[in-house]
Amino acid sequence: MHSEHAQLSSATTSLEELLDRVTSTAETVLAAGDESLASDLFEVERSLRTAHRRLVAAARRAS
Repeated sequence: MHSEHAQLSSATTSLEELLDRVTSTAETVLAAGDESLASDLFEVERSLRTAHRRLVAAARRAS
């Protein structure tokens, strides 16, 4: 199980970095006035946050 936990932990970190990039891009796009694209990106952010919570829970169960 330690191998699975390590892989899930690594994936969690990668997902956190992706979340940061998507959020930053969404905020930049919104500030530039493209509300439609920003809305899409914020929806992606919400989906990634849900995935992150589930991945964290899975990593806990694998430890």
